[in-house]
Amino acid sequence: METTEEAVKFVDEIKKKCWDARHNCMAYIIGGEKRFSDDGEPSGTAGKPMLEVLEGRNMDNVVVVVTRYFGGILLGTGGLVRAYQGAVTDALNNSVIGEMRSGVRCEMVTDYQSYGKIEYAAGNIGVKIEEKDFSDVVRLVILSDDELYGKFIKTVTEATAGKIDILSEKKTEYCSIEK
Repeated sequence: METTEEAVKFVDEIKKKCWDARHNCMAYIIGGEKRFSDDGEPSGTAGKPMLEVLEGRNMDNVVVVVTRYFGGILLGTGGLVRAYQGAVTDALNNSVIGEMRSGVRCEMVTDYQSYGKIEYAAGNIGVKIEEKDFSDVVRLVILSDDELYGKFIKTVTEATAGKIDILSEKKTEYCSIEK
């Protein structure tokens, strides 16, 4: 999510989908703006604890919704806090979390002898080879952070004695996944 409008729309979609739930509590941080809602739970037992989990992980551009159906057992305020924090923690622990970055997407061709040198340089510099196509030449699509791109191109140009042809270079935004 990149805007509060997107976050609100997402929460509204969950509320429509889970219309018969007792509570759809939410928390979000978008561009540093923080909001939360207990959605009818006792004050401070749902949204704020959920937000604290997001803050504790230094997250941004994220929205979480925990939907609760009443199961006949009263949890008490401490139980509610633990349940909502636990739900968000479990969801994040089982999620793939990424960081948006600015970079360059480059399509290039080279000969078979130069391919290994390019692959080696990409691995050493931290540039990702997104696509590989082997025909009469080797076509590669490279994804690089802005600050690494110049170094990568210089390195592979020298390593291959200039046996690369850059077909296109485009500025792009991409998601870098945490390991």
